Amino acid sequence: MDYQVSARKYRPGTFDDVVGQSHVVQTLMNAVETKRIAHAYLFSGTRGVGKTTVARILAKALNCEQGPTGHPCNTCVNCVEITQGTSVDVMEIDGASNTSVDDVREIRENVKFSPFRGHYRVYIIDEVHMLSNSAFNALLKTLEEPPSHVVFIFATTEIHKIPATILSRCQHYNFRRIARQEIIDRLRHIAAQDGLTIEDRSFTALARASEGSMRDGLSLLDQAVAFSGKTIAHADLEVLLGAVPQELVQGMSAAILTQDSPAALVVLANLLDQGHDLKAFCSDVVEHLRNLLVAAVVPAGTELRGLIEASAEDIQQLALDARRLTPEQLQELLTIFSQAEDSLRYSAHPRFVLEAAAVRATRLVRQQERRADVPPEATPPTSQKPSAKPDAPAPAQPTATKPAPRTAVAPTHATTPVGAPPQPSRTGTAPVAPRSTPPTVSKPFVTTQPAQASTPQASKPDTALSVPSQAPSANPQATSATEAAPPVRSPELSTLNWDLVQEEVASSFPNFAPFLEAGRFVSLDGGHVTIGFGKQATLARSMMEKEDNLRALATLCERQIGQPVRIRVIELTASDPPGLTMAQIRAAKEQEQRVVLFERARANPVVKQAMDIFGADLAAVRTVAQKETGE
Repeated sequence: MDYQVSARKYRPGTFDDVVGQSHVVQTLMNAVETKRIAHAYLFSGTRGVGKTTVARILAKALNCEQGPTGHPCNTCVNCVEITQGTSVDVMEIDGASNTSVDDVREIRENVKFSPFRGHYRVYIIDEVHMLSNSAFNALLKTLEEPPSHVVFIFATTEIHKIPATILSRCQHYNFRRIARQEIIDRLRHIAAQDGLTIEDRSFTALARASEGSMRDGLSLLDQAVAFSGKTIAHADLEVLLGAVPQELVQGMSAAILTQDSPAALVVLANLLDQGHDLKAFCSDVVEHLRNLLVAAVVPAGTELRGLIEASAEDIQQLALDARRLTPEQLQELLTIFSQAEDSLRYSAHPRFVLEAAAVRATRLVRQQERRADVPPEATPPTSQKPSAKPDAPAPAQPTATKPAPRTAVAPTHATTPVGAPPQPSRTGTAPVAPRSTPPTVSKPFVTTQPAQASTPQASKPDTALSVPSQAPSANPQATSATEAAPPVRSPELSTLNWDLVQEEVASSFPNFAPFLEAGRFVSLDGGHVTIGFGKQATLARSMMEKEDNLRALATLCERQIGQPVRIRVIELTASDPPGLTMAQIRAAKEQEQRVVLFERARANPVVKQAMDIFGADLAAVRTVAQKETGE
């Protein structure tokens, strides 16, 4: 017998042999067994998932000499002729080459004739979406009320091109992509039948390259046999498929886990030297990081094997590697390479994009550890420099519109709202100003609204943003009162660095960080951190009121001050002091920092000389520290 490709040689002959379409097979079998046979079926799905195969099996089930039956015998004359394509009762029509009204008219003339040997005349029209609109319209009446002995089976890969009038007259069955593990099992079975020697990881590579199509998987297997013979080496298979060697993906993974930037760049250099596609490599790295994330959050066992399509040995290694990073770190790594994958589509320098992502990924853990090790008090001396007039009173906030006066909260360094002067407390206690000897303060806040500036440091553009700021009292009498009265709260609470809390939220909980920035810090009072949201920020407030988000934010605050903290979310009213949101303050700080950077750059002699020579101005300025941190 002449050679047959595996897709034809091992084509399923019964419903039981069909792989990956159990929802379709079970329905059709029950319909045939119970004699509930429709007059028209529509099979849709991507290439190579079994549409035409199931259509032929249904035709055999209807015309089998023992039937109609859900289990055709494949030995009777009718079954054999349908398998060989010679049955006069089963007509297979190519919709791509029979698109006209005349072709449909011929079908309409022939449906009146009774079947020659079987029980039904079956018309299988493949690629039915290629029919013209006129042909569809000519088929409508026959399709709606055909003779009782006629069954239409349509197959298409583009269901959106089928008119609604046709869809409404058919039973529609959607064929899904075949799962990777099901393709692997089928390929392993066929390899055993043909006496092939092939590694388990090679089956995985074939299944990945087939993209859910069983026919594509079998075609690739035939290619591999033609290339290597009965014994297929994995290296030969990778060359044939043009796939990225998994050793390079594993090398990048190892560099990320060990935080080794030079090793990651060497992997990329080897990748380019071997002529592999950068986008395909980045996609494989994203898939590998996804598998690591799944292994990090799902216990090892049957459930994990069902979520990761890999060999048992690879899954075990993934589970071991996943222990070296937290799920939050893996999520950030996924974000880094996903963004790089998107940038590769449009970048003129794809190598630089991927190298930058690799360096950022291999420095992620060290950057997070460095941020965690910095105490709240460790700030540059310039951020703590007092102004020329430290005793000058802050501008008084008008209170004519307030319903009732409020007294100031005792330690002002922990209760000052963001972007506003010290405001009265809601407790009704006597006004108390800060101590004569202020505690160490980290990163006084920056604001671009002078009318709301409450601190002497607000005019410094290069200072860092922080809520716990030191502000002089607007009431000189309050200062003397503080010298005689002890502070109300414990000194540990004054060490809360809200700026650092925001950084940790953005790093560890990016899912609710934008919602947090929509509000503003109100106060830290008695172990309660109050965050206010405007009336319009309903979504952000509702998200922050979720128990999980409150617990996560409280944990970050407790980590700093060493005491239990409760988060309180309120809606700001007209009586509350005005102020900027966290996002607005961050944007103002970044803008002021950019201004300072530009001024410093323009003052550089080399830059000034270049600007004079070319008659140009600066377009952008970036510091080395910002580039390394990916900011």
